[in-house]
Amino acid sequence: MDKNLSDKLHSVSSGPGVYLMKDNNAKVIYVGKAANLKKRLASYFVRASHHDLKTGVLVKKISFLETIVTFSEKEALILESTLIKRYKPRYNVILKDDKRYPCLRIAVKSDYPCLQIVRKIKKDDAVYFGPYASAGAVRHTLKLINKTFKLRKCISKQVKPRSRPCLNYQMGLCLAPCCYDVNKQMYNKIVTEVRMFLNGQIHDLVKKLKDEMIAAARIEEFENAAKLRDKIFALEKTVEKQIAVTTDFVDRDVIGITGNDMYTVVVVLLIRKGFLQGVRHFTFKDSISSVHEIIDAFVKQYYWNSNFIPKEILLPVKLSDTAVYKEWLSSIKESKVNILVPKKGNKVRLIAMARDNAESQLNKMVDELSAQADLINRLQEKLRLRCLPHRIECFDNSGMMGKNLVAGMVVYVDGKPEKKYYRRYTIKSVDLQDDYACMKEVIERRFKKNNLNNDLPELLIVDGGKGQLNIAIDVLEKLNFKNAFDVIGIAKKDIQRKETQDKIYKPGRVNPVNFGKDVEILYFLQRIRDEAHRYAISFHRQKRSKTALRSSLDSIPGIGKKRKAALLKKFSSFKRLMQASVDEIADVPGMNQKVAQTVQTALSNSNKPSK
Repeated sequence: MDKNLSDKLHSVSSGPGVYLMKDNNAKVIYVGKAANLKKRLASYFVRASHHDLKTGVLVKKISFLETIVTFSEKEALILESTLIKRYKPRYNVILKDDKRYPCLRIAVKSDYPCLQIVRKIKKDDAVYFGPYASAGAVRHTLKLINKTFKLRKCISKQVKPRSRPCLNYQMGLCLAPCCYDVNKQMYNKIVTEVRMFLNGQIHDLVKKLKDEMIAAARIEEFENAAKLRDKIFALEKTVEKQIAVTTDFVDRDVIGITGNDMYTVVVVLLIRKGFLQGVRHFTFKDSISSVHEIIDAFVKQYYWNSNFIPKEILLPVKLSDTAVYKEWLSSIKESKVNILVPKKGNKVRLIAMARDNAESQLNKMVDELSAQADLINRLQEKLRLRCLPHRIECFDNSGMMGKNLVAGMVVYVDGKPEKKYYRRYTIKSVDLQDDYACMKEVIERRFKKNNLNNDLPELLIVDGGKGQLNIAIDVLEKLNFKNAFDVIGIAKKDIQRKETQDKIYKPGRVNPVNFGKDVEILYFLQRIRDEAHRYAISFHRQKRSKTALRSSLDSIPGIGKKRKAALLKKFSSFKRLMQASVDEIADVPGMNQKVAQTVQTALSNSNKPSK
């Protein structure tokens, strides 16, 4: 044991707190919590031969220790979660953010709230529902709500006055608060019903609507009673499609886990009022952590970001500090939360169901990885590549009339897109619509000596035919990257020549590669090219939108250099500024109500078609 660590250990508190372990570069590699810091840290360095594989590897890398004392174990738990999220330590089990999962958001404190799909949960006054397992699931839910409940369909923050209502009002799907004086109490009643629906309280909602229907019929308001009847029928159809898994109507999450030598899969069954509402899968590339450690880390991080905590959580194994977790979750929910490890009865069946779902997901992943590996092997064989293309990079340019010229680079690792490696380039040295010059600049910037932040690819794809391919080869030769990796060009089919497939060109070869019957490889390369094309175009549109906003602001009286910069920073695009209210524009530093009104009026007039 290092003397510095030994000295540090003697001065450590015996109270609760958090400890940070760092390597010789002072980088945090592990964050943990303990009820007794001195005792917990001593366990790492005493009887080291009894450590599991992961702890043994971790201990060898520790060069520095840092401790933070807290008042209670609950505070230590919260601080640990915060620090893990900040540092993302190498040896902690990290649950990825839910950015890819869509949610439904309703701003309950606005005058006439609307429901919208979002992918990021913010700490605002809105209420969030989800995340949902897929975009299709959330769109289906939104479609059902739009048909059944008359919330406004426009997604602006505040209702914008209109001279006449939109088609949704004519179809009986909206109350049109943009045109008519809609009773806020009645509208908020609809909002409450939508929240009950999204919280899984459909049975309670149906009972409530039936009581209202009967009451309306008694006082001979038959038209209103008929509308309530139709709403009840729509909701009962939804109930019919749900799977009942318990009879006690308790909100609970059931967690299951399985794994192999490469991956661990954790599944959460979302059971609301006794019905299975959804299944969520989480994958960890971690084969050395124990099941107890993974479940412990998962519960911390999953419920740290969750917008809904159920009354009961069923786990396959016991947590390290169940009482602390219960206290923490109960304080967030503001009511008692039970954490159970069932040993018999119906709840054991639910744990088995969660485990079966995890095993099914793991088998699906293994099959996909096997198919992907086979595709990569066939790609190497068909194109006669020097190395197996684990990392593939593809470049594409985008621009219009020589303006806002940009390029995008997408990266695929083992056949799947790795968006953290994607890069955007603003073309600096080209003023005209010259694809060759743009490709030359981008390749130079990617592979010049001081810009090799990422690993080199085994295969580089340029969007274009022989011309773009030759440009890339020339640049790479000048940068001493000749034969460092394979380079190909992909060109679209020429319909006028009656070509039926896109073409793949290799250096030193006149004719494109003939794929024969194995067109799956060609389709794979096309998907990569299309992704690069999408990425470059989206960046070009952003740049074009900013240019349009900048030019529009230049002509507005009272908007100088500082105000223009502040507006560009706040809204970033012409569309977002057009959708903003006068109050939102006035909140920008340096603005006031009068100038904000001038900006909105000027932009509205500039957006009207000329006669």
